[in-house]
Amino acid sequence: MRKRIILDWVIENPGCSSKEIFEGVNSGVAYSTIKRILAQLITDQFIVTNGQGKARKYFITPFHEVLYPIDVDRYFEKEIDERRIKNSFNFSLVRDVLSKVELFNKGENHKLIQLQKQFMANISKLSASEYAREMERLAIDLSWKSSQIEGNTYTLLETERLLKEKETAAGKKKDEAVMLLNHKEAIDFIVAYKDYLSPLTIQKIEDIHSLLVKDLGVDRNVRLGRVGISGTNYKPLDNEYQLREAFGDMCDLINSRDSIFEKALLILVLISYIQPFVDGNKRTARIVSNAILIENGYCPISFRTVDSVDYKKALLVFYEQNNISVFKEIFISQFEFAVKTYF
Repeated sequence: MRKRIILDWVIENPGCSSKEIFEGVNSGVAYSTIKRILAQLITDQFIVTNGQGKARKYFITPFHEVLYPIDVDRYFEKEIDERRIKNSFNFSLVRDVLSKVELFNKGENHKLIQLQKQFMANISKLSASEYAREMERLAIDLSWKSSQIEGNTYTLLETERLLKEKETAAGKKKDEAVMLLNHKEAIDFIVAYKDYLSPLTIQKIEDIHSLLVKDLGVDRNVRLGRVGISGTNYKPLDNEYQLREAFGDMCDLINSRDSIFEKALLILVLISYIQPFVDGNKRTARIVSNAILIENGYCPISFRTVDSVDYKKALLVFYEQNNISVFKEIFISQFEFAVKTYF
């Protein structure tokens, strides 16, 4: 709460000193406490300083909007037309902000690294057949959850029967079975050809998208017209050349990053944000993100326990505010679940 108060003061009063902040926020805490909070905000990349000693001034960084924690329940208390949002695609987000910011803080990085070490220790004890069996289990869960997020009504048990025994569920639409089978084919592909997406290119992502939308009546490759997104007033780009430019910027950004965790997270939000395809964007993002993890020997993610509505809300926050904090929580929790559940 105090962090938010201080940040709001600096937003309204850029270039203020620590003494001015202390007097302005009037929070009833000691000056030393304000100084300590400011130091933490600098570490978290929310505030930057200019000058030394008494001449030091405090400013909000461009990374504040991307990283600061958002109360998602409070955010969606406002209806769609009441929310103040960034309603058009932000080219500078990829080029000037995400290219410079570290997405995970020290504590988050430590947690993810320790989980990856646990994963490596776990799989070192598995035989090849045991590893393949666990990967098959994760693939079924991922196919089910990724499809469920898109409105597919197959249960997990029905999905398992379909993918293992090719037994369709009674009363379900044919397209639902096709969607699930396409997921399994795409996952099998990224497991069999681990380095296919390295380096990441538009054409390679289009290939994964083609696997996912096969026989579903969806146009392949980068779209030529406009699309709308339900639940938000954010409008993706509607010009093919700008779409390809943004898509290419995304690939360059992903290829330039060293952190595998950052690569995987950026793919999940940016393919969805750019919406390069007529349909199947989020499905493609989940498979491509997992391809990056698998290629580099990291634990893949099934998303099995994420709530579909929470997943969509986290993306809407990114679309509307360019803020990754809510989706980052989902990524970390689902990576932890995968490490502790599979293999």
